[in-house]
Amino acid sequence: MQNTARPTDAARTVPVAARAAGGRHATGLGRLPEWNLADLYKSPDDKALKADIEASRRDARAFEKKYQGKLAKLSGSRLAAAIVEYERIDEVLSRIMSYAGLLYSADMSDAKSARFMQSMQEAVTGISTHLLFFALEINRIDDRTMNAKLKDKTLAHYAPWLRDTRAFRPHQLDDTLEKLLLEKAVAGRSAWVRLFDETIADLKFAVEMPGKGRKTERREMGSAEALSLLSNKDEKVRKAAAQAIGAVFSSNARVFALITNTLAKDKEIEDKWRHFPRPVSGRNLSNHVEDEVVDALVGAVRDAYPRISHRYYRMKAKWLGKKKLDHWDRNAPLPNDDDRVIPWRDAVGTVLDAYGRFSPDLAAVGRKFFDNDWIDAPVRPGKAPGAFAHPTVPSAHPYLLVNYQGKSRDVMTLAHELGHGCHQVLAGAQGHFLSDTPLTLAETASVFGEMLTFRKMLDGAGDDRTRKVMLANKVEDMINTVVRQVAFFEFERRLHDRRREGELLVEDINAIWLEVQGESLGPAIRFDEDYQYYWAYIPHFIHSPFYVYAYAFGDCLVNSLYAVYQNADAGFAEKYLDMLRAGGTLRHQELLAPFGLDASDPAFWQKGLGIIEGLIDELAAMK
Repeated sequence: MQNTARPTDAARTVPVAARAAGGRHATGLGRLPEWNLADLYKSPDDKALKADIEASRRDARAFEKKYQGKLAKLSGSRLAAAIVEYERIDEVLSRIMSYAGLLYSADMSDAKSARFMQSMQEAVTGISTHLLFFALEINRIDDRTMNAKLKDKTLAHYAPWLRDTRAFRPHQLDDTLEKLLLEKAVAGRSAWVRLFDETIADLKFAVEMPGKGRKTERREMGSAEALSLLSNKDEKVRKAAAQAIGAVFSSNARVFALITNTLAKDKEIEDKWRHFPRPVSGRNLSNHVEDEVVDALVGAVRDAYPRISHRYYRMKAKWLGKKKLDHWDRNAPLPNDDDRVIPWRDAVGTVLDAYGRFSPDLAAVGRKFFDNDWIDAPVRPGKAPGAFAHPTVPSAHPYLLVNYQGKSRDVMTLAHELGHGCHQVLAGAQGHFLSDTPLTLAETASVFGEMLTFRKMLDGAGDDRTRKVMLANKVEDMINTVVRQVAFFEFERRLHDRRREGELLVEDINAIWLEVQGESLGPAIRFDEDYQYYWAYIPHFIHSPFYVYAYAFGDCLVNSLYAVYQNADAGFAEKYLDMLRAGGTLRHQELLAPFGLDASDPAFWQKGLGIIEGLIDELAAMK
């Protein structure tokens, strides 16, 4: 299941039918919606699900018999007809895995859901082996022959999908090896990812919460709640949570180091066979972005560390009356932050109003998620931490997962994931294959949605004190999205490079983690011994290696895009919606051209980073 997740330090069941009309109340939050997955399937025992599996198995075998070894000789129109048939089968398989993955995300500690997802993965993988030949044969057609076929208008519709499929031609293995890798994935990489998820879901964090007088109350909680306490107003609570998190991951570090080492070695082996020059090259190719563009982004952000994160945390330390910030103070509220709980209803109104000010059409798309059961919001034991948007398939609709706890950052997270959801709905009109958007561009709509929501909230700030708190929160979000994610990227780069020399001990991984954290966060942050284990719970390292730079890409892109919007004439919103509707049909150069932006220009990244620096300047000028 491919998700589009919000950047997070954590990141990311009861039968669905029993919760279809769900909703939970938490203190001050009001009714929190729970998703209803019945638009995919009614239950794991749904007859429609079983029928889809059987039909897909039958159709895949018939497809293989009909087309294997014959694609090069097909006319353009007949190849187009084959792609239509292939797309239909693949969409059904994607629907099955979307359902299984979402059900599992709702409670990763539930053995039945885990078994169901594994069973579906094995069934879909078995079916997919009969379809694997299709892309491999397409890639063996020479360019001259393919260009001749593309003169057919029906096939030309799929030109973007063919372009992206054929981009992997230099890295394609022979059919037998490709089939072996596909079949072994369920007992290899996928199994290790599942081990990570279920280990995280089962962990319990015992936090010593301050009680009355000098007494403390020992509370046991999951990772999402424990991580949320790192932004608590009470320093004692933050410290207690940080120590509990460190203690738990320290005691489980060998397991997470084994998972990390195994997956890094697995990637190294496959990269070598596919002749990828660098560990990140495969990710860049799937994102349709050149290595040089990513290098320019990462270089620009790292050069900006002193001007952004180092400077900001020095300022924050002074605001909190400290010479240095302990790492559990990094996301602490400012002294004047009222830290009020924001009810779900208010959060929804804020986000939809912000979207509506920009475009009523965009807000109308967003409202569908709240009018229907497309969002899962409550914190629950075993639920996937963090947040994500999953597009499922165009014949259905996306689903959003958040862990809403009433903080202002939770409102920003909602705005972020709703941006993904709107993008996925709008792009869905392109169809199953052409709606898929590379990660770098997938983050555009989410971060833009955040910016719209922030600007609305900032405009409503009643006084300078509130404005300062909001600006500081936004700067911290930007640091988490840009600086922190590039630091995560740098951690992955160094870890994968070192893994090629041999297996890494826990101590080796800890050292790389502390090195990149010190570089990125600066001398104003102090780390204790427990912090060295905090690498262990970042899901992106496990689920999607080198995913993280996409956040920095999206944030800097949106900063530049928003600057254009502020000075744009009428018509910007429609051009923006057209960009979202394009899905995966256009590359970033083509999508940004109508706005006069070029991500291949090094100045582009400097412009985006300059927006963050400007907000810090504004904070520095305030009393």
